[in-house]
Amino acid sequence: MNPEKKVIVVGGGLAGCEAAVQTARAGFDTTLYEMKPLRFSDAHESENLAELVCSNSLKAERLGSAAGLLKEEMLRLGSVTVPCAKEVRVPAGGALAVDRHAFSALVTSRVLAQPNLHLVRREVTDIPEADAVIIAAGPLVSQALSDKISEQTGGFLSFYDAAAPIVSADSLDMSHAFVQSRYDRGGDDYINCPLNKEEYELFYDALIHAETAQLHSFDRRKGVYEGCMPIEVMAARGADTIRFGPMKPVGLRDPNTGHRPWAVLQLRKENADGSMYNLVGFQTNLKFGEQKRVFSLIPALANAEFVRYGVMHRNTFIHSPSLLEKTYALCKKPNLFFAGQITGVEGYMESAMSGILAGRNAVRLLKGQPPFVLPSVTMCGALTDYITDRSLKDFQPMGASFGLLPPLDEKIRDKKMRYEALAKRALAVLDEIIDQE
Repeated sequence: MNPEKKVIVVGGGLAGCEAAVQTARAGFDTTLYEMKPLRFSDAHESENLAELVCSNSLKAERLGSAAGLLKEEMLRLGSVTVPCAKEVRVPAGGALAVDRHAFSALVTSRVLAQPNLHLVRREVTDIPEADAVIIAAGPLVSQALSDKISEQTGGFLSFYDAAAPIVSADSLDMSHAFVQSRYDRGGDDYINCPLNKEEYELFYDALIHAETAQLHSFDRRKGVYEGCMPIEVMAARGADTIRFGPMKPVGLRDPNTGHRPWAVLQLRKENADGSMYNLVGFQTNLKFGEQKRVFSLIPALANAEFVRYGVMHRNTFIHSPSLLEKTYALCKKPNLFFAGQITGVEGYMESAMSGILAGRNAVRLLKGQPPFVLPSVTMCGALTDYITDRSLKDFQPMGASFGLLPPLDEKIRDKKMRYEALAKRALAVLDEIIDQE
């Protein structure tokens, strides 16, 4: 044990539990603060740690899936939540779903069993002082603490996540698209996906009749849609509303026809190397399956691979690209780390993963060792690269996706085989890194 070095972790969700276990296992005196049961957020009801407030599914388990690869990497990095999930799983086909109450109870018992870890049931309203501090307060962080976080981050704190879908560049059908900026201003910054009148009317009818996701009470507060109306809500105002809005064709001419399209969806680069594109103006609250069905009616997106689906809900997060190092530490304060959804990772396991990496880097800092930063060929490294990518302007949370990984040296057309090859490469690199520790 290293009694002279103290670690404080704020928040007993999945990320906080993973971070605290990493530092306690390394021998550092670790205090984990959790405000339950003294105070509950609008979404929480259990006194246990690592409470799952929405779905009980932790997504796919097979290695040939992004979610499955992520969980396998986490296992090899010493995760506490993934083994617990496997012990209390319930039947869910190819997904790893859990008995949520048994899961949080088991994680709580495993966390409390750590010899150097102390759980304090108290609300934290300020950034604590310690040799290393990890803020893993979650998307429903209290107002008092969020105010202090906002001070530390220069006001770069968002309270509502209104995100458009992202598609992989290599899945686009460019025979139904063209590259051009409006009125030829600013270079070839956009990929334009044109629709003729018949295609637009088919798409519009599907859009206004598509099924939306149900919002929780804590997502329906005033402000969710301010300045960022869902595309389906805008479309419901009239057949031409979005054709004169985000799908306006003015200033564009389709080189395939020589005419201005009836309507056009514009795609904008999501990352510096142009492997992912954002559907401009398509913030949406449609169910994920409906997004795939409806947006694929746009000819250029007929076979598109969705790296991330659009979401519309409360999700407190900092502008990590301008604030965090790849260690998950604040650039201007290297002993203050962030973990969980507050960093801009999206999903249960993604949040837990960030806790592992923040905890490992807190340990490295306290031991005077080089930081622990994984390469982008791993899913953990790719997600870290995304949330710390300085080129991102309109930053929105992201979950695990193969679209985040750099391509293979050889081109594999079969998607299943390609994903399996990406996973194999990732785990080989990760094992080599772990062996060298």
